[in-house]
Amino acid sequence: MPDTELPRDDRIGVLLANLGTPDSPSTRDVRRYLKQFLWDPRVVEVPRPVWWLVLNLVILTTRPRRSARAYAKIWTDEGSPLLVISQQQQAALQAQLQTRYEGQVTTALAMCYGSPSVASGLEQLRAAGCRRILVLPLYPQYSATSTAAVFDAIYREMQGWRAVPELRFVNEYFDDDAYIRALADSVRRYQAEHGTPDRLLFSFHGIPQAYADAGDIYPCQCEVTAMLLAKELGLDAAQWQFSFQSRLGPKAWLKPYTDETLAALPREGVKRIQVMCPGFSVDCLETLEEMAMENRDVFLEAGGEQYDYIPCLNAEAAHIDMFDGLVAKHLQGWLDS
Repeated sequence: MPDTELPRDDRIGVLLANLGTPDSPSTRDVRRYLKQFLWDPRVVEVPRPVWWLVLNLVILTTRPRRSARAYAKIWTDEGSPLLVISQQQQAALQAQLQTRYEGQVTTALAMCYGSPSVASGLEQLRAAGCRRILVLPLYPQYSATSTAAVFDAIYREMQGWRAVPELRFVNEYFDDDAYIRALADSVRRYQAEHGTPDRLLFSFHGIPQAYADAGDIYPCQCEVTAMLLAKELGLDAAQWQFSFQSRLGPKAWLKPYTDETLAALPREGVKRIQVMCPGFSVDCLETLEEMAMENRDVFLEAGGEQYDYIPCLNAEAAHIDMFDGLVAKHLQGWLDS
């Protein structure tokens, strides 16, 4: 249907957006995914000619094979955990919004890199007649490397649209009360079954320190999330701490580093630890392989005795309820105008 014939009705679209995943754990698919992801200037802020050489002649000749082995460890019969769980989130949220708004609101899922693409998600909403779209990146804390990359992808796609819909963007929800309560409740449920550790570690995905020095607000929001969560759980200073994982390359990233923190804790007398990742809305490679497997080995080999990973909120009812409330907050004025 040509853009000029689009129906102008009252339907509203909600685009859920996450980072992305390769189509399979094969080296070829992982390489294609990494090439798209690592070429984004929001992710790697290096002059393009220099970075093209490094990416294509160095990184993409070795990293895809290693990453493919890591993806193979977590891949399920249904596919990538990040995609499968994101689809579950979208379906559950659609069901709740269907009830709340009597079919007036339609959801779609998009990945910033890989499939389903941002273009396909937006096209799905356009085909449904949505002339107002709320973009909800599934990143609790804002960063130019993640949230802003989603916004960029939206803008790029809209450059080819003649009839551009009205847009709203959710920048973050790092301090949302329902989000903090849902995280805390997940910890309480886990500890009711597995016991209380010597310490609870909140591990967030890192970014280069230079990005924070340039003004990225991400580390501040991570710290606030950790402090609010510790307060909600009633923890004292000796019972929790936070750190940053997934650093890449020789330059400094946000500190303290998760792997170094875990290696040092047994020497401080911390023998039992539980780890969670409050910066991830969905379990994925960085949580299921890096945190639940790789860093477990780091802690145990350093003398730790018990290491437990607390899963992300994923498609839990409390998580979907939080998204429902977040959407309701950001749709104010649209549904009655």
